[in-house]
Amino acid sequence: SRTMPLSRPTGQIPEATWTLGIREMTEPWKGALGCLGVAVFFAMTIGIISWQALEQSPEEWVLRGGAGGMVWVEGTLKTFQSHAPHGQGHLSLDQVAPSPIQPALEHFQGWGSHSFSGHPWSGTPHLPKTPCMPCTFDSCHDFFPLPTLTPLAIFKQDCFSMANVSWYGGVSTHAPRWPLNGAESQAQPFVSGDLGRNPGGFGPVLDRYFLGSTGVTVTVAPDVPLFLSLESNQHFCLGTPAGTAAVPLRYRLCLSPDLAAAQQHVGSQLGGPARARPDTALLGAPVWRYHGPEGSASKIKRGLRSLARRLKRHGLQEGVLALGERGTAVLTAMDDTPRGQEAGGAWAPSLVAPLQLSITLSPYAPVASPLFLRSLQDSRATSSWLSLPPRPGGCSVPLLTMWKGQLCARLNVTSEEALSWYLARARRLQQELGATYVVFEGAEGNTFLEQALPPPAELQGDQYTQVLAAALATLGNATIISAGARSSHLPLFIQMSPLRSDWSHAGLKGLIPSVLHYSLLGYNFFIPDAVGGSLAGDTPGDPELYVRWLQIVTFLPVMAFSTPPWICCDTWVLNLTRQCIQRHRDFVVPLLIKSSEEWLRLGHPIFRPAWWLSPTDPTAFTIEDEFLIGDEVLVAPVTERGHTWRDIYLPGAGHLWMDTSTARLFDGGTILRNYSAGLTEVPVFVK
Repeated sequence: SRTMPLSRPTGQIPEATWTLGIREMTEPWKGALGCLGVAVFFAMTIGIISWQALEQSPEEWVLRGGAGGMVWVEGTLKTFQSHAPHGQGHLSLDQVAPSPIQPALEHFQGWGSHSFSGHPWSGTPHLPKTPCMPCTFDSCHDFFPLPTLTPLAIFKQDCFSMANVSWYGGVSTHAPRWPLNGAESQAQPFVSGDLGRNPGGFGPVLDRYFLGSTGVTVTVAPDVPLFLSLESNQHFCLGTPAGTAAVPLRYRLCLSPDLAAAQQHVGSQLGGPARARPDTALLGAPVWRYHGPEGSASKIKRGLRSLARRLKRHGLQEGVLALGERGTAVLTAMDDTPRGQEAGGAWAPSLVAPLQLSITLSPYAPVASPLFLRSLQDSRATSSWLSLPPRPGGCSVPLLTMWKGQLCARLNVTSEEALSWYLARARRLQQELGATYVVFEGAEGNTFLEQALPPPAELQGDQYTQVLAAALATLGNATIISAGARSSHLPLFIQMSPLRSDWSHAGLKGLIPSVLHYSLLGYNFFIPDAVGGSLAGDTPGDPELYVRWLQIVTFLPVMAFSTPPWICCDTWVLNLTRQCIQRHRDFVVPLLIKSSEEWLRLGHPIFRPAWWLSPTDPTAFTIEDEFLIGDEVLVAPVTERGHTWRDIYLPGAGHLWMDTSTARLFDGGTILRNYSAGLTEVPVFVK
């Protein structure tokens, strides 16, 4: 037998004489040699590009897994097996058969009305010669890998290309993009979050639904413990964490003729057929957030009266005064006195009339608050608040977390008793303060997952948000919530995430992508962030930014203000604000109510992307600074600093669009280059 020697003789490395020759070259010869190298590199590059463009098949992979994937080949979706025999790398969906060699390795079984089977090929199995399946909406395939004979504790995932397909839906990030391709995120639980507290997480509105520009939709089963990662312009991956072999990754992949058809047939049905509108009276009422003194109930009352007087003096006496959570807590003394003796009982709504009042609550209670301490005295702590499972021989302990800088307990939404108490308290506070609207913050997130703890079965993923939203909907249609998860059918307003007071995608440029994302997932009745941005208490100091923000918000469901125009800007901005509020009431609100009828009937979004009317035009796939209201109105605001012009894409070839300012007509399916849009103007077209 032979063995590998432990060492080998070493000798002196011979001198590289050719390098000495190069050193002795004259300068002209060195230049000639360099030019030759550049020419060879250029020729190789051209050759590679030509080979990719001319020799390779026109395919785009959609799904990539460990054993293969799914690709578009000449307009048809086919599977790709990484171990397929030569010449059989692409198979139509109906050609995939179980492997006779490894029958237990992977088996995809439908959790609906269809099934799909597939395995790594290690031999040459019999492949029936059937035609490729056409891409119609009737093509839905459910992926359901059964556990292997020996469960593997690995992170299982499937990845979808973002290099050649534009994707929408799913999640939003701290710098919203449309499409999703430009987003970046490491693998993390698919759970809504507060982007102000965790900029690296996902936004407060999400759904297990992804829409591709090729007409492909991916919908993940609701009970899968899902993880999502995003690699900008490369791919996004859906996975299940290690140790969950009993709950495999299951999702449905559907094919439609085009992007709009896919959304209409699949995405528009996410909330189910029973949809309801919230109180449409809020649409015409601008919201003015209160940021005055909050040291005592008397100071808050004086501050609210002062703000109401100033709004009236500036001709803005209609709308809603929004009191934050801290102000609401002070005004009601956090319910620490017996019923009938509350500090808020002396409040009279007439103090701010004709303005209305909104108050803010959350499912959190500071551990030092009378509300939480009283639950301890009444032995209701373990049932009222989320708690850790008891140790052997011990008792449950409330699970504490941070909320707005305080250590808090969180409402236990799995307890009917706790939910009933919480809802009754909210009704009582709303009645005592004469509040027209109630805002509920802190509905997003999974407290257990945030602390790397396994959540109970009834609180997996976004179940907390879903259960809380369903409970709050019983309070009436004047309720506002901060998050949404499979709750788009409920008569609730959704408060959008705060944005930075700047021109970036974390600021103004992120507003329209957020609008399109919310509406695509069915959340059409939202309250955008305050004009000018409000993240971290930012106060807009740029009049141009304030105006461009105001122009976008004019065409959204609710106009919200954190900084009044007379504080940040000159008189002309105040006058423009009055004009925008009036335009919102007279033109936008009737249009929204009309479009909402179609949403109630069919589930179609109210705010639509350009590709809604041009679903096969690649130019429309990446437009993130325009939006449609229904099919009738196109809004194309300016989002670049210092610009008084912009390019405008008019969707819908064969349609005519009229500029509402000039009455000029333009053909759909065209681009208007350098279209004028002065600082006081926003281009709006009607079809």
